[in-house]
Amino acid sequence: MFSFSRARYGARVSRGLLLCGSVLLAAAAQPALAQNLTLEAALARVATSDPVLAANAARLDAADAAIQQANVRPRDVIGVDFEEFAGTGPYSPLSQPQTTGWYERTWERGGKREARIGAARADIVVVGAQNRVRLLDRLARVQAAWVEALAAEATIPVAEARLADLKRVELDVVKRVTGALDPWFAAERARTNVAEAEIAVEQARESARIARANLAAWWGGTSDVQLDPVALENIVVAVPPGSASADIAVLGAERAAAEAKLRLAEAGNVADPSGRVGLRHVGDGNDFAVMVGGSIPLGTKAANRGNVLRAEADRRAIEADIAVAQVEIEREVDKLIADRRLIAAEVKRIDAEVLPSARRATRLIRDGLARGGTAFTFLEYAQAQGAVNDAQTRRVELLRRFHLLGVRLDRLTGRHIPLLATTETIR
Repeated sequence: MFSFSRARYGARVSRGLLLCGSVLLAAAAQPALAQNLTLEAALARVATSDPVLAANAARLDAADAAIQQANVRPRDVIGVDFEEFAGTGPYSPLSQPQTTGWYERTWERGGKREARIGAARADIVVVGAQNRVRLLDRLARVQAAWVEALAAEATIPVAEARLADLKRVELDVVKRVTGALDPWFAAERARTNVAEAEIAVEQARESARIARANLAAWWGGTSDVQLDPVALENIVVAVPPGSASADIAVLGAERAAAEAKLRLAEAGNVADPSGRVGLRHVGDGNDFAVMVGGSIPLGTKAANRGNVLRAEADRRAIEADIAVAQVEIEREVDKLIADRRLIAAEVKRIDAEVLPSARRATRLIRDGLARGGTAFTFLEYAQAQGAVNDAQTRRVELLRRFHLLGVRLDRLTGRHIPLLATTETIR
């Protein structure tokens, strides 16, 4: 019975080794010329094909139409008046009617037309700046998906290394059990750990596939994209150069638009005169006469005072928003840089201190088990190997957080603005 169980262990381990060899051969058989998808390539695909581009173009078309409409002057008016059409006595119906056909035009004064066009042009700058922010937000989400895919890929070798290590130890434990150095439950526990590690490998691979599919979905691709794992290891904390934030640029455009609307409101203080000319037909005698008239509104400045005050208040509010946004962005950028430095320092200490020590402990225990000594037990090895796995998992999570903070930092500092040069976000 015991020999049969040992044979079953040996056959199972052999199948596992053959499976690992098959996986390695399949990996080696992949095309050597396959290109890894870089972050810049992923962002470029989205920047030139994302559906938001159509929405941005439609917003710009609407702003263009507003400029065209602002260039339209007040419409001329034609009309007809029927006087003395009906009445009593000598003004009985149709006895002495008078008919006047007239034409009226209003002349805009105070630069209203130019102010309207200026306000519409300022609005199109606002729309362009908002389009740029929308695209930057989309690129930030793509960059975050790229980081998540890299982190998911990084968990696979960790899980595979743990599985391979546990399989080697399982062989050693089987030998110790057959030599009566360890109890039977130690072999069962070793087999359980191997089964759990196999599940972890499968889960890691599936999670990586899902993460790659989520990334490729941004441009309609599939999960067969390849990523360079070295990109996740880059933990250089570079201070971004000082540049105008895209969010500040939006507020700046809104401030310019508010100033243009203020000029438009002030132009409304000037009254617009109207002139009228017409031709009157007198029914009694069938005579004609020329009629000329005109009008100008009174109290225009007082009636428009509320519009001017509102435009001034809007401009002051935007100026205050700019000051607040500048302080908040600078504060957030400083915190992001500090947090990234802290994470980079922890990763370096894990690499220099934690992982080497944990691996040495694991190797010593494994060598002791392989030699057949009784100084160590499988439980101690499992604990030591768990410490290595925890440190590696912690390291991957730290790298993931480091680069996700970099996503936010790139978004605030406008690192990817040059990618938008080929898209119609401004006019």
